[in-house]
Amino acid sequence: MKSIVVLSDTHHSLDNRFSNYFKNADEIWHAGDIGSLTVTDKLNKYAVLRAVSGNIDNYKIKTIFKPYIYFKCEDVKIIMTHIGGYPGKYAKKTITLINQYNPDLFVCGHSHILKVMYDKKYNLLHMNPGSIGDEGQHKVKTLLSFIIDKHEIKNLKVIEFPRLKKSTNSIC
Repeated sequence: MKSIVVLSDTHHSLDNRFSNYFKNADEIWHAGDIGSLTVTDKLNKYAVLRAVSGNIDNYKIKTIFKPYIYFKCEDVKIIMTHIGGYPGKYAKKTITLINQYNPDLFVCGHSHILKVMYDKKYNLLHMNPGSIGDEGQHKVKTLLSFIIDKHEIKNLKVIEFPRLKKSTNSIC
């Protein structure tokens, strides 16, 4: 059994209001737009980190983190990428990855819009954790936490904090 936290779009900063959720995780998954290796260095101190690069990430980040990853956690097959779309409106590359890997869970970021939905066509769960960064139009910072127990994804929680006008809560 593993406790997972999924986040995206940090854009150079981590809000310290989320740190208790990081501390309680076995794994942290970052779905791109990291912005700074300081972010991933901090996250690595809390738990095992799995991350992908995003469209705002520089060359150095893109050499460390690939544009997508396929992995298993317990018995769940996962694909994570930054720009992926959502059921019925996937990016072409996403459809190729889904057909190639046949995942149980598809995780992406980019939109800054939290969305969790089941895709009947591809028989998978789609997750976008929204954004916890200070950049973008979102008014609420969000991430997801859940448990993976063998093949089950359970105890899904949305964690949210209002976005402050000026980031005084950053730990990066």
